[in-house]
Amino acid sequence: MKRYLAFIIIGVVALTTLAGSPLLCQTMQPHRLTISADKTMSGRSTTKSVHIRGNPDASVTLEEFGDFECPSCKNVATFLAQVIKEYHPHVREIFRNFPLAMHQQAREAALAAEAAGLQGRFWEMHDMLFREQAVWSSATDAEMLFDTYAETLGLDLNQFRKDLKSDKVRERIESDQARAKSLGVKVAPTLFIDKRVVETKDGTPERVHTLIDEAVKAKSSASEKE
Repeated sequence: MKRYLAFIIIGVVALTTLAGSPLLCQTMQPHRLTISADKTMSGRSTTKSVHIRGNPDASVTLEEFGDFECPSCKNVATFLAQVIKEYHPHVREIFRNFPLAMHQQAREAALAAEAAGLQGRFWEMHDMLFREQAVWSSATDAEMLFDTYAETLGLDLNQFRKDLKSDKVRERIESDQARAKSLGVKVAPTLFIDKRVVETKDGTPERVHTLIDEAVKAKSSASEKE
């Protein structure tokens, strides 16, 4: 029963239902549900290191392109965190920053996550930004809140502030955006399950679980034949 969460999961079009009301986060008109087998994750990775949650050597990879200010992305993040626990050690998650221009604080939040990552706390900041999304996204001084989050996570605050404005952090986000461009990603959230992009207007967690099950089974079968 825990799989059937009360929200609609995403892909190239980000639509979720929260408290009975549709919540749309997109930059193009919605499309019907399609699972495209030929639109594969063939783009070249443009960064030497990525943020991985779960078993680094897992056979199946969930690659998500997300925006910290996007409500749909928040729901997806919660869903994927549970998926990683359920499917351990077979599935891992990679998060890519894809801040949308329509969200005023999204890029600054991405910078905060990457700055925390330089101190080994990317996922902790990732989770906190989504958890506190309603607070900082409507604040007049989000940067002050990001400082508070950094302190809560035990980060070196002076270093965090320096890293926020550093080329290294900016280049990480640009690298993620280059990766998105190479894969044809247009909106957030967008999710790939190995080489398959999930494109959906009204897909469900159940459907995503099915696709993950298929991917895990396929990888297991391939390993047995080797």
